[in-house]
Amino acid sequence: MKSLIVFILLLSTALTLAQPPDTLWTRTYGGSFNDQAYSVRQTTDGGYIVAGYTESFGVGYGNFYLVKTNSQGNTLWMRTYGGSDREGASSVQQTTDGGYIVVGYTESFSTGYSDIYLVKTNTDGDTLWTHTYGGSQFESAYSVQQTADGGYIVAGHTSSFGAGDHDFYMMKTNSQGDTLWTRTYGGTGDDKAFSVKETADEGYIAAGYFSHSFSDHDLYLVKTDSQGDTLWTRTYGGSDGEGAFSVQETLDGGYIAGGYTESFGADDDIYLVKTDSQGDTLWTRTYGGSLYDVGNSVDQTSDGGFIVAGYTDSFGAGNADFYLVRLGAESSLSPISLSLPTRYSLHPNYPNPFNLSTRITYDLPTTSPVTLEIFDLLGRRVATLAKGMQPTGTYSILFDGSSLPSGLYFYRLHAGTFIQTQKMILLK
Repeated sequence: MKSLIVFILLLSTALTLAQPPDTLWTRTYGGSFNDQAYSVRQTTDGGYIVAGYTESFGVGYGNFYLVKTNSQGNTLWMRTYGGSDREGASSVQQTTDGGYIVVGYTESFSTGYSDIYLVKTNTDGDTLWTHTYGGSQFESAYSVQQTADGGYIVAGHTSSFGAGDHDFYMMKTNSQGDTLWTRTYGGTGDDKAFSVKETADEGYIAAGYFSHSFSDHDLYLVKTDSQGDTLWTRTYGGSDGEGAFSVQETLDGGYIAGGYTESFGADDDIYLVKTDSQGDTLWTRTYGGSLYDVGNSVDQTSDGGFIVAGYTDSFGAGNADFYLVRLGAESSLSPISLSLPTRYSLHPNYPNPFNLSTRITYDLPTTSPVTLEIFDLLGRRVATLAKGMQPTGTYSILFDGSSLPSGLYFYRLHAGTFIQTQKMILLK
């Protein structure tokens, strides 16, 4: 692969293999050697930030590679980070100050064979600080997210600490990258985390795989509290191998995990697992053909459905092609209860963090006087989304934050005697 390729596709609301989305544009970035991308996010200016590694530029055998583009994919700037050995970036996110947080691994600055490498930049990609984390063996990180307190949660794997060959490794830092805590999860085999998200209860959900033996591993979810202490763990799979590369909290307070399965489906297929808030399975689905198909990313859409991105060897024009699968709302995937709500509930907003708009959902078990309000960090009310009597039911309201500055906000539901507040982050 001579150059880094980014595809930005416009997704229709009824994406099928028979009616693929139209390509808006494609771009390549890189030099004469090997350059690859592993993470892309849209930025608040409508452009994109892309992270991976480069062997064409930088000072070592391979460095972190960060490319900022405008909305048309034209390069605004590119940066490399690293030393004289090898680095690779796996995940990037824009932060509330307009800069970026990037995570991966470093061999140049490690105390062992490789360490987790966390890089914070300003809006132009200039380095504000870097940190390495690890022990005498191998560490690498695959996921980073800014948390509601302004710090960061990082997930990956470690062979320096824990009980096995590799363990799930999670660490929480403050806003300057200083370690607040680290945790390992797993058994005596090879366990790795590829995705972590902060949850509405201020804890975390991490996904990857758990190994029973060299050839037998299951999709693995770990739910923790705000200090990283385990609330529950779950494994999902069959007699062969399963794993997850992406996890998200869903509108109903449960979770959706996406990855691959070797036990179910036509062969090696995309694997989706939907759970409730305790990790108990609500449904699973497989997608693919007679060859190798993998889901690298899953997200819930504004209509309650899901979008899955990965690659396929079974379909398309080449040995491996981009593969997008669009699913409808859960009511079209599996039987759900049609009964009215039995308790008051304020669901996590989606998406969170959000750019300009997010959806807030709540349940009313009986007709109630309702007030739904938005407050800023200083406790000032900035919006009222609902006020008055409402009958029993589930309500979903789209909040438009386009007139507000980036930052942490709170939304509060007051229904009868029920009061609940949740946090959300606006990134512009």
